[in-house]
Amino acid sequence: MKNKDFLEEFEILCGGFDVSSRLDLYLSNELSGYSRSALQKLIENGNVTVNENVQKPGYKLKENDIINVKVPVPKELSINPENIPLDVLYEDEGVIVVNKPKGMVVHPSFGHYEGTLVNALLYHLSGRLSGINGVLRPGIVHRIDKDTSGVLVAAKTDDAHKSLSDQLKDHSMTRKYIALVYNNIAKDSDAIDAPIGRHPKDRKKMAIVHGGRNAVTHYTVIERLGKYTLIEASLETGRTHQIRVHMSSIGHGLVGDEVYGFGNSPFNTNGQMLHAKTLGFINLTTGKYIELNAELPEYFSRILNIMRR
Repeated sequence: MKNKDFLEEFEILCGGFDVSSRLDLYLSNELSGYSRSALQKLIENGNVTVNENVQKPGYKLKENDIINVKVPVPKELSINPENIPLDVLYEDEGVIVVNKPKGMVVHPSFGHYEGTLVNALLYHLSGRLSGINGVLRPGIVHRIDKDTSGVLVAAKTDDAHKSLSDQLKDHSMTRKYIALVYNNIAKDSDAIDAPIGRHPKDRKKMAIVHGGRNAVTHYTVIERLGKYTLIEASLETGRTHQIRVHMSSIGHGLVGDEVYGFGNSPFNTNGQMLHAKTLGFINLTTGKYIELNAELPEYFSRILNIMRR
């Protein structure tokens, strides 16, 4: 059972090429979302042990060392509103729908409390966000990765938040993405039904694993571009990195994806070419279905036009 005093807890077995690595450096490579300085602070505060002993950041790891990391819940944390421009697609008394830019983190996390979508929403809405997800994630119903752009809805009230969460759980929310993937896909459309869980050897990654959570992705070819394919992907489920993991598993990793892709991208993409194009849901305020679309970001359209020429 997870300890309520900690945001996250990790247990990592060290081996192979990790031998003789510095503790802080090794953890910065293993734990995505945590900077090296943040991990050094955890180590210095005694929240990291090696074989149940507190060590210094420069401790040299050995084969089969067991590392335990506990990230404490922030005490009296205050997330500051920031005047960051938002591309608002829709807003009423219950929800706000925005087109999140590529490179923006959705909500604050340990060591990263500024410049997030939550900071921007708090300023735009004068703090009027659902409190269901607590101080770190007010109003956040679902997330998209930092380097994924596109449509995202946040809840202003607890009732709206619960309604949206229920729609996510029963898979009635429409979510469609545009992605550019490597290689020419043979089928015009197909579904990938494969369970996703934490990678057994690399904690930074998700993977298709036996015993993972059910995950289903449907895809349709939009355009074939030589060695690449432009697709639309729709989600039945919403697992972490789902589209990226599923497409990579069938030999069609996303262009620019440094974690699940296939080598360096020939384009300066700064991350995976994945855009949340469409989001549809029953709006609690009106009682009617609403569907919002976000145009492809400039960099994405520019790369497609170069490929077409």
